[in-house]
Amino acid sequence: MRQRSVADLMTPEVVAVQRGTSFKEIARLLDEFGITAVPVVDEEGRPVGVVSEADLLHRHTSGEQGPSTAEGLMSSPAVVARPRWSAVEAARVMERRRIKRLPVVDGTGRLIGVLSRRDLLQLFLRRDRAIQEEILEDVVTRTMGLPPSAVTIDVNDGTVTLSGVLEHRSLVPILVRLCETVDGVVAVDDRLAYETDDTGALASGDVPG
Repeated sequence: MRQRSVADLMTPEVVAVQRGTSFKEIARLLDEFGITAVPVVDEEGRPVGVVSEADLLHRHTSGEQGPSTAEGLMSSPAVVARPRWSAVEAARVMERRRIKRLPVVDGTGRLIGVLSRRDLLQLFLRRDRAIQEEILEDVVTRTMGLPPSAVTIDVNDGTVTLSGVLEHRSLVPILVRLCETVDGVVAVDDRLAYETDDTGALASGDVPG
């Protein structure tokens, strides 16, 4: 089971500017490419900051003095992502820092792509059939080693409903958690039953033989 990474989701064609790029040129680029922010890179192609629509509007309305170039407008340092990050890691950084786009850098710190909230939303546009197949093949069969007939999987608009009878009660929360990590899953409705309640013995400290 493999979750898609930042490298899988990012846009590799990046619109970036230099420190000396003017206010008007930045505004033109945002409008032309339909984006809300651009990374500012140094001579080596490493992000040093980001200029957003909010930065431009703040400068325009605040009356602040100073050069109207990317260096004077940008928010710095740049918050960046790594290509091997999971989509969840990237989403958490965006939420925590309240930003909409993350420059993606390689091992040397050079800009190689941009990840936006729109890119992350692609995860939730996966077809229900694809989600169902991944849960059956990767989660139920390969990871948990259960027969395909053990679990019935229904997926509707990203909501997964699990039904069937498992051998042990302890397997139920494991299966649910694994399903929740599958790309495109919005929620999991657990309707699973079990044959044996093995959780009491485990909770009391007994070690199963």
